[in-house]
Amino acid sequence: MSPDQPGSRRRAHPGSASARRAEMARVAAERAALGRGVRFHSIFLALMGLVLAAAAGNVLLGAVGVLRETRSRPLTEAERAKYVQEDVARRWRAWPVGMVFPEELEYVGLGRALQYARRVGVAPETSCSAAVDPPVASVLRRYRCVTMLRATYVDQTATFAVTVGVAVLPDEQTRVDTAAKLPQDDRVGVRPVAFPNTVTDLFGAAQRQRTGFVGAGPYIVFSSVGYTDGRIRDSVPAEEQLNSEMWPVGQSIAARIARSLAQPPDVPRCTRGNVC
Repeated sequence: MSPDQPGSRRRAHPGSASARRAEMARVAAERAALGRGVRFHSIFLALMGLVLAAAAGNVLLGAVGVLRETRSRPLTEAERAKYVQEDVARRWRAWPVGMVFPEELEYVGLGRALQYARRVGVAPETSCSAAVDPPVASVLRRYRCVTMLRATYVDQTATFAVTVGVAVLPDEQTRVDTAAKLPQDDRVGVRPVAFPNTVTDLFGAAQRQRTGFVGAGPYIVFSSVGYTDGRIRDSVPAEEQLNSEMWPVGQSIAARIARSLAQPPDVPRCTRGNVC
């Protein structure tokens, strides 16, 4: 029978079977690759989930730690002591002049009478060595005195002049060590500061009758006292110096300033005020 005749059977071409097998192989390979990709993606997502979970855990632990550290709590004894120490140590520069050297200071005169000393003037801040006599300056230099603040007062009757000098030391222990080495000589100490055209304008080193000092916190408060009329030390009999109200006035003014500078502040109960 002729191939062109209807009803004759068409012979399969050998290339068609090969193409189908190739196509099936390709499809199978793509499916396998897709399966591997899905598995790798799943593994990647699982790993990323673990990493994120670990990170979230660390963040949570860190947040808990921060909350524990920053939430208000009662101050420890060491923290309370540090608060007081730091507050007292910065007063010489943090306080206004009128708090370091008040315009008026109470003192107890003869017969226990309450009287008032008046501030005449405040000197510019200066180095410790420049404000005291050489025997005192050498000790202050050795113990790293920071600076010196000075003011001059007169008693209620304007008979006596008192120059007060606040020496600032690095800390309280250094102040104690410094005071132990200062000369015990009432002829040397802080240099008087006179203010022209005031009752103190004759008050100089030669007019000093006595000197002294008192320590408080990181401060040594020096005082030099004398007459406002210009009398020098050698012209005043010893018995008059001993019986005069002059020295109690000088001591009282220096002590009042020292107590004020070192008075412990009110300490908050907690790390954030008084509410824990």
